[in-house]
Amino acid sequence: MADVVTYELRGPVAWLTIHRPEARNALNAAVRQGLWDGLKTFNDDAAAKVLVLTGSGDRAFSAGADLKEMSATAMEVPPPDFLPQMGRNLEVPKPTIAAVNGFALAGGFALAQTCDLCIASSTATFAISEAKVGRGAPWAVPLLSMLPRRIVLELLMTGQPMTADRAYELGLVNQVVGPEDLVTATQQMAEQIAGNAPLSVRASKAMVAALDQHASERAFELAEAIWEPVYRSWDAQEGPAAFSEGRTPNWENR
Repeated sequence: MADVVTYELRGPVAWLTIHRPEARNALNAAVRQGLWDGLKTFNDDAAAKVLVLTGSGDRAFSAGADLKEMSATAMEVPPPDFLPQMGRNLEVPKPTIAAVNGFALAGGFALAQTCDLCIASSTATFAISEAKVGRGAPWAVPLLSMLPRRIVLELLMTGQPMTADRAYELGLVNQVVGPEDLVTATQQMAEQIAGNAPLSVRASKAMVAALDQHASERAFELAEAIWEPVYRSWDAQEGPAAFSEGRTPNWENR
C-alpha cells in the first residue's frame, strides 16, 4: 500500500486514512492505488468488521482529484478504475463509515458518498465542484436517491459547498460532532456495529443496496454518456490548467 494511504486496525475497526494534508488529501495516482489496496485488504481481513475512511489533518477529508496531475496528463474521460466506488466497481460487503474532517469536494465527496454511513466534523463541507473546473460528475448519480432533486441540481450547477449541519438536516450525514470528537464518535459507532451479528449487518447492507441497484446501473450509463463530451471538451483541459497556474479559467464553451 502506498505511504500516502495507511491501513490500521483499532480493535475490530479498520481505519483507512489518506495522508496528503499539504495537498488537502487530493487523489493523485498514489492515493488512488492506496485506496484500492486498502479496501481489498479490508475485504480479506477477518479481524476487521467495519472500515472507517478518513483524511489526515483537520482541513480536508479530500479535495478530490489532483488537478495538477490531471492537467499534466491531459486526462479526458477517467477510466472505470480511476477511483474505487464501493458497490459499483468494487464490492465491499462489510459496513463502511466516512469520517469527514474538512473539505469533501468532487472525488472526495464521491468517496464519502459511497460509504454506508457518514459522521462529519462541524467544520466539514461537501461540494460537487466539477463545474468550477469544467470536469464531469457522473459519480453524483446516487445523490438523487439521497437528496431532494433541487438540492442536487444546486450542488451540481453552483459548485458551492454544503455545510455539515445542512447535510445533516437533509439526511446525508448521520452525525455532526466537534472536530475534537470525530475520531471517538466514529470509533464508537463502528464498535457498536462490529458488536452485532455479522450476517445480520451484511444482510442489512445488501438489502438496502439491492433496492437501488438496477435503477442506478442504468442511471450511471446515461450519466456517463451525458458527461463524456464535457470530459473531452477544451474547457475540461482549461479548468485544471488554470488551477495549476493559479489563474481564473477562460471558458470557451467548446
